Amino acid sequence: MKDKKRHERTRAQESSNAIERMYITMRHLFNRGFYKPMGISGETLRQSLLLLRPEIYGSIGDEKAELNGLLYVIERLPIGIEECTFINLTSDEGYSNSHFVPIIPEKRRRNCYRIDSEQMNIEITRGRSEIYDILTHLTFLFIESHKISNRVLIDEIGSTTRDWVKLESAVLSRKKLTQQEREIAITHMANILGRTFNELQEIYEDFATETQPERLLHIIYWLGKLAIEEQINNNKRTITFSPVLRERLGHHIHGEIWADDIKEVLFKNGLMERPIHIISANMHSVMNSLFAPNALKPLLAKKSIFEAYEALSIGSNSDLRNKVTKEAVQNGMIFIADKSGTNIDVQLFDTAKMDFSKIDIKANEAVIKSEKPVILVMDYAFGEQAYETIDELLKPYKAKGKKVFLNVESVSIMGKAGILEGGKGDIMIPTAHIFEGTADNYPFKNELSKIDLEGQGVDVYEGAMITVLGTSLQNKDILKFFFNSTWSVIGLEMEGAHYQKAIQSASKVRGSISPDVKVRYAYYASDNPLETGSTLASGGLGTSGVKPTYLITRKILEQLFN
Repeated sequence: MKDKKRHERTRAQESSNAIERMYITMRHLFNRGFYKPMGISGETLRQSLLLLRPEIYGSIGDEKAELNGLLYVIERLPIGIEECTFINLTSDEGYSNSHFVPIIPEKRRRNCYRIDSEQMNIEITRGRSEIYDILTHLTFLFIESHKISNRVLIDEIGSTTRDWVKLESAVLSRKKLTQQEREIAITHMANILGRTFNELQEIYEDFATETQPERLLHIIYWLGKLAIEEQINNNKRTITFSPVLRERLGHHIHGEIWADDIKEVLFKNGLMERPIHIISANMHSVMNSLFAPNALKPLLAKKSIFEAYEALSIGSNSDLRNKVTKEAVQNGMIFIADKSGTNIDVQLFDTAKMDFSKIDIKANEAVIKSEKPVILVMDYAFGEQAYETIDELLKPYKAKGKKVFLNVESVSIMGKAGILEGGKGDIMIPTAHIFEGTADNYPFKNELSKIDLEGQGVDVYEGAMITVLGTSLQNKDILKFFFNSTWSVIGLEMEGAHYQKAIQSASKVRGSISPDVKVRYAYYASDNPLETGSTLASGGLGTSGVKPTYLITRKILEQLFN
């Protein structure tokens, strides 16, 4: 038993060291300005990732290809990246004013530009976390590409297997494949990837787009083709960081513009002096909680409020969402579309313009009438970007040469997180945020508690949570260590410590907001990385995320209104 425990601890320590090495290496490569992922400069990253074997990347360490991990990565990178030998990470450098059409990945809002047949530019506006995220995904992608080339190359002069020749002719034919032709191509691809025909059939559609139904064939071919080029002709893929990005990173350029835009709107609308409640959430749950009861009266005659929320979350129901948005705008909602590059939109709700008789959340109307609070809802930040945005938002506003301090009464954070006990859709209430890889921990008095959300048909867990450096850098060993050690961590996410650091410095150090500012944190589980088949790579939450999202949102609003 002792030996087993010692082995587990060692594996967790190995994993922890691998993460640390990856971060030090990524920072070094960034400062250097360029590197070749499959060359000597990328070796430490590759070795560390293979040692770590993150849950999200499944069978990265095996000979066979990892399909779910590939799908997860491809959805977060621009279409066509597999064809590019040169990938350039840039700041916002004016490409939006050019003939280049932005390519926005399906699951991660970032502007990317295909410069020519060989080069892809990816715009970084969310700070270091975004760079770590992209570099980790690219490292995974290139490791997978070399698995393909290793299986199809016969000799050192570039002769390839019959399977590769057949896959190449299917991809380069450029004609629409018949079912028979597709199945023949999938058979050859299955041999190349070390996967069964059935496994590929099941995931094939998930890769397809309207314009590219055979996209999986295309991705595998180009990954393999560029890996063969690397091995035979030493034509290595290169990742570069633009000089402007290296100069700007860490200076809150985008966060400052974003925060100033919001304060200008608050100032122009006479809302600056009012009590302000900041909520970091999504762009629908607060608006729907406040305005769906009146906007969707006919629907609510037949359905419960939670069924209505579920209907609003279904992609095809845009007419229902438009009704709620219209109701919100008519009752004092101001929408601030992001122009700064942070990709964080904002909604302002002026409670003085709201009719509380039409809202189904308990409220102390006398207090609301006298104080007229303002609710500021900001979309999710990404990793370290949480510090940049909140830090800038809580600074005073300069108007006509005077400093105007914001009257921030509370900051509430609702987010998605991985859970270590329980499953998808459960709720976590943190009592502290522990920042991975550092000695920093942030205990706080959370206004939300387990009791507030229990008894609603969703499991609720309370305890410390860990703020990780990246979702794609966790494995079971390190998570088991956090879960079983004296830290008793209940879940992991990417922003908590960054938010709390900004709130504490604004309230306790700088004095730009009240030291008595109330904080609320609650997360709903998007995955359980300790359960095989329940990681983020196994698919989204679907409608199972609706109930916990709205339970948390309604509880936050109930506390604000009372």
